Amino acid sequence: MTGDDPLEESESGEPLTDGGAAGADDVALDPWGSSSVSDYRKLFEEFGIEEFDEVLEEVPNPHYLMRRGVIFGHRDYRPVARALQNDEPAAVLSGFMPTGDPHIGHKLVFDEIIWHQQQGADAYALIADLEANSARGMSWDEIDEHARDYLLSLLALGFDLEEGTLYRQSENRELQDLAFELGAEANFSELQAIYGFDGETDVSHMQSVVTQMADILYPQLEEPKPTVIPVGPDQDPHVRLARDLAERMRFFKVSEAYASFELDPAERDLVADFYERLDPAEFDDDTLRCVHVAEALEETPLSDLAVDADTLSSVLTKLNEAGMEPIRPRTRFFDRRATDEAFDALIDAIDGEKRVYENHVDAFEIDLAEAEELAREVEVDTGGYGFQPPSSIYHRFMTGLTGGKMSSSIPASHISLLDDPQDGYDKVKAATTGGRETAEEQREKGGKADECPVYELYAYLLSGDDDEFAKRVYDECVGGERLCGDCKEQAAQLMREFLEEHQEKRDEVEELLEDVDIELESPRRR
Repeated sequence: MTGDDPLEESESGEPLTDGGAAGADDVALDPWGSSSVSDYRKLFEEFGIEEFDEVLEEVPNPHYLMRRGVIFGHRDYRPVARALQNDEPAAVLSGFMPTGDPHIGHKLVFDEIIWHQQQGADAYALIADLEANSARGMSWDEIDEHARDYLLSLLALGFDLEEGTLYRQSENRELQDLAFELGAEANFSELQAIYGFDGETDVSHMQSVVTQMADILYPQLEEPKPTVIPVGPDQDPHVRLARDLAERMRFFKVSEAYASFELDPAERDLVADFYERLDPAEFDDDTLRCVHVAEALEETPLSDLAVDADTLSSVLTKLNEAGMEPIRPRTRFFDRRATDEAFDALIDAIDGEKRVYENHVDAFEIDLAEAEELAREVEVDTGGYGFQPPSSIYHRFMTGLTGGKMSSSIPASHISLLDDPQDGYDKVKAATTGGRETAEEQREKGGKADECPVYELYAYLLSGDDDEFAKRVYDECVGGERLCGDCKEQAAQLMREFLEEHQEKRDEVEELLEDVDIELESPRRR
């Protein structure tokens, strides 16, 4: 979940003006390794990440990273967008593992946090020092040095201290208590399947995962609210696990049901279909009953049903065992981990017709959305968290200035926010481009902006909020009007100006850092 190293290679596909079009082969998501995403489309297919373009129109005042497709995907971002539109509570959180200097890849995440804060969301930024120590073996002295630099750059870019929250994992007791509770809902087999942990994985590394789950849910400790986690796609495993744990921590599971027994989703869809199409009169009855649906299913060829043989067998068994029980739509509140007090309070809170069973309550006069709100309200009132599943947005990785992967361990491949402005200028001037072999060929065929690390700098950073400028650079490149030498000179000058301005602002906010409610020196230093 950290913004540890969002500097990865992006290869090009069809022309796009975002400087990071999709490539064509593999997808590997490893929150601690050198993740490679060379085909962003596969993230939609294999991991269920949704395209951000589909929700863009619902976002108020979208950030330029959203408009240009640099933020390319999301998980369940609509609740956050609705909250921002309606001035309702929402939150944004992301973390930074202080393993080196903050760089232009981190700036993407800084900007995403600050933009959400400016739109009205509660903003949280954290230093993932426990993760840095356990997963990367960083000393506490090193962690403290880098943490200070991250915080200064965040403040210099516009993070509002008075309205935001900063913390470090090792010093947040509320976070650690939450992590302890979440740990009871996760097990080694699950972490092994998600992260590839084995018998050689140390326990502190596993604990750091649960701590990150607590980070992701931390903004909802005071009240449940839509929360977005801006990250690179390599951090998606953390988001998926956090969403699962948020659900497991809930007192009640709310679902649709058709009888007193439980059906899995495929079984429920099948029963719902037959409920809609069957007429009770055909069975000499005025009520549709379980045996009637079972009878109709048995007479229907499997090839005409949208289920497999095992699902059909299971649902037939349940229906026949229920016998003459009526099939009737209802909303179910299933007791997942509720206290006796919460279960009794839920029963009292449900208006209208209801039936109470040992582990669930069926309500007949409330729809699913209302039921979910009621369940959350009862949970919070009786001491539970009522977590909403956290949302996430994903930005593209940046191509290295030298043409391969942008890596913190290769200084020439990336630009640190602490680089001397002249060094930043020189790195851009020396960068690989998407230009042709000769100026003549460039004028004839146009440049390959979608494969150009320098154009990415325009799209991701140097154009700022000026979409027209970013598009003009792109159009002039692919149209053959813009040659690489002049283009790099302009980009290099803009980079030097950005670094000069940013570092001046870092100096200006230095004194603010002394008043931040966060430990700048860890008591664990040794």
